[in-house]
This record gives sequence, structure tokens and C-alpha cells, in this order.
Amino acid sequence: MKFSALVAVVPEDLEQKCIDKARECGAGGITLVSGRGVSNTAKKTFFGMTYEGNQSVLLMVLEKGLSLEVLKTIQKIITPDPKDSQGLVFTVPLEHLGGIDLAQVEKFEQHVKDTF
Repeated sequence: MKFSALVAVVPEDLEQKCIDKARECGAGGITLVSGRGVSNTAKKTFFGMTYEGNQSVLLMVLEKGLSLEVLKTIQKIITPDPKDSQGLVFTVPLEHLGGIDLAQVEKFEQHVKDTF
């Protein structure tokens, strides 16, 4: 079985929606990291103070086929309009992996059987 790491950088206000949809697709554990982004566009100002907004980084280890399904689902959430993306999502293939729960591997195997 091949695995991918999925990384999604999403606005904080879309974090829970992305988590819920990823779980609906079959994602198990998700690691969350808080962050701030620096954009190449003008910053929003509020009474002369700049505000760039907080972001969440979602990290997941998924079966390769499932990772594409989750990526597409999150992409629909963060890019409702192709001209206005609110985040970034990508996958990276994993060559070596240790520490994954065997129950999660069994869940991935069942997903592959059900899909194909």
C-alpha cells in the first residue's frame, strides 16, 4: 500500500469545515498547526493596523488514492472561485512510514476495496 502526506493551509474560519469533510472522505488522524501567512497582496487594515488573519495547517497521512479525494474536497472549500483561492493544499508521496495505527491501515485497505 502506498501512502501520501497531505498538507492543507486553510484560513482559521474554514478549519473545522475542512476537517469534517476530510473525515467524511475517510481521513483518520489530523494534526493541526497554527500559523500566519504573508501574502503577496495588500494587507487589510483596521484603524491603521494591518491584519493578515490566522491560518491552520492540516497534516494527514493517507492512502495514495484517498489523498487525492481529500485534496479535491478541501480544494473545493478553499477555492470556491478560481480567481480567489483562500488557501493551499498539496500531497507528497511517502517512501518510508512508521508509527501508523494498524486499525487505520485496515480502514485504508477497506476503502481501496470498496472503491475498486
